[in-house]
Amino acid sequence: MTDLFNPTEEHAALRRTIRDFVEREVDPQAAAHDRSESFNVDLFRKLGELGVLGVTVPERFGGAGMDAVAAVLVHEELSAADPGFTLAYLAHSMLFVNNFYQNASDAQRARFLPDACSGKKIGGMCMSEPSVGTDVLGMRTTAARKGDAYVLNGAKMWITNGAVSDTELGDIFLVYARTGDTGTRALSLFLVEKGSPGFRLGQKLKDKLGMRASTTAELVFDQCEVPAENRIGEEGDAILHMMRNLEIERLTLAAMSLGIARRSIEIMNRYASERHAFGQPIRDFGQIQSHIATSYASWMAGRAYVYETAAHLSLEKGGHRIDSDGVKLFCSTMAKDVADRAIQVLGGYGYVGEYQVERLWRDAKLLEIGGGTIEAHQKNIARDLARHARLE
Repeated sequence: MTDLFNPTEEHAALRRTIRDFVEREVDPQAAAHDRSESFNVDLFRKLGELGVLGVTVPERFGGAGMDAVAAVLVHEELSAADPGFTLAYLAHSMLFVNNFYQNASDAQRARFLPDACSGKKIGGMCMSEPSVGTDVLGMRTTAARKGDAYVLNGAKMWITNGAVSDTELGDIFLVYARTGDTGTRALSLFLVEKGSPGFRLGQKLKDKLGMRASTTAELVFDQCEVPAENRIGEEGDAILHMMRNLEIERLTLAAMSLGIARRSIEIMNRYASERHAFGQPIRDFGQIQSHIATSYASWMAGRAYVYETAAHLSLEKGGHRIDSDGVKLFCSTMAKDVADRAIQVLGGYGYVGEYQVERLWRDAKLLEIGGGTIEAHQKNIARDLARHARLE
């Protein structure tokens, strides 16, 4: 019988490798980088040594050549220790590397992917703006053709990996910009590198509720000149690129929720046996049993949904929106609720950093907002289901 969560030995080996790396390298540093709101660049580059920064990219471009299931399990394992660090990984490996590979030419791939897959260059994706989020067709950043270049003007907001420190930009970005007036052909996609004239860091955002181990920034384009050869695909094709990549983004964000939930369950389960009240372990009390059992069942339901969706998701073409939205809609709230129950089981100890669940709870909240709000997922699913007379 096939193991849904490790369908091949290659997947199982990858999980063992990442779990060992997490226990040895990621877990010990997580609390400190959350407190300092800093991105562990050196640790991030070790993911390149493991070969997972380009987990879905063919080996000839420096990647691991694996599938959506592999991407899911890496995000699940990393998030069990440090969701903030994992968000930086997602922004690089999914929003930049996978997106770029799927839409770039072979010449562009050969030029940029090896450094991105090794971790030499750290990337991200620029879509949201100060006044534009879910309504992507309302974006205001423009790209005007000028001879052999495009001139970009505008600002992007909430960009993960937009900065690698308080003052330094990330290395390389995919930037969505308006090249047309209206409709689904209005947007195009460009690769912009650090050092491009007119491209600068607006601000690194601080004092976030959670995900503090990843950087979030505003990026500014002021008469930023980008070579026409850095346009990805044809003019007006970017909506197609965007919608396809949103599917793997939302799937891997759901996988992050799984890691948060699993770690929260492990912590509350262990604590419930260790802590005694009224002469017995608190796990003997029905209220505590309810928290533990409900959390486990919710986690396993979400996990099955995520891996089933991953098994059928094609990285080369879209068409999986209903379930990529569905897994994120369910799992993001599930993870927050599980972390909340863990805090309740631990009581005062759950409210402080020593037991980690307060950090997991803070990090989990972002997953109901980033990569599409839960309200957007509800809208998308209801709209897509309207086309189905019956469900298979």
